[in-house]
Amino acid sequence: MVDASQQPPLRAAIVPVTPLQQNCSIVWCTATMKAAVVDPGGDIDKIQDAIRRAGVTVEKILLTHGHIDHAGEAKPLAEALGGVPIEGPHEADRFWLARLDEDGRNYGIRGVVFEPDRWLVEGDTVTIGDLVLNVYETPGHTEGHVIFHHPASSFALVGDVLFQGSVGRSDMPGGNHQVLIRSIVEKLWPLGPQTAFIPGHGPASTFAHERAHNMFVSDRALAA
Repeated sequence: MVDASQQPPLRAAIVPVTPLQQNCSIVWCTATMKAAVVDPGGDIDKIQDAIRRAGVTVEKILLTHGHIDHAGEAKPLAEALGGVPIEGPHEADRFWLARLDEDGRNYGIRGVVFEPDRWLVEGDTVTIGDLVLNVYETPGHTEGHVIFHHPASSFALVGDVLFQGSVGRSDMPGGNHQVLIRSIVEKLWPLGPQTAFIPGHGPASTFAHERAHNMFVSDRALAA
């Protein structure tokens, strides 16, 4: 039998979804086995299978932002899970949530329009079982983008703000490259170089690695 005291307080599993291979994450509290699904953009059967394999009980859905590949099937999944609440993103992304059906048709992905049960702002916290994650506003990719940080685990869910070796695109409505870079420098870096993060696409990384090697936001690139 595994000693529960030896378990990390937080665990996460990545479920790539949609043709855009977006990183939907299942994040759970090991003490309670209560979980949140973060950014369920599509493929809810695949997400539900991953939930069953993890052996967790989902108590909410969290959204970093309102783009179709992150939020398209949030509402259907919430209903399939018994009506769990949806929290996030910031209300500035209402524009994107209101056009999920239209964007879904454009991308060949199901998109269901909804309004979350709770809009989030900086300074808010979200809970997953016994875990408490801090919310930070990180505009630039979208105006209402937020990230989630669990200090005790040095762990963050950063959506499409930062990737391994790259940063989020800023050429869509509400995007702004300079604002995005400022979000990374002023909101992410202060969380500590040891912070490991799951991005919205691609492999996980750490802030230390990106500060050393990311061609867009490394310390050397920003000093140039």
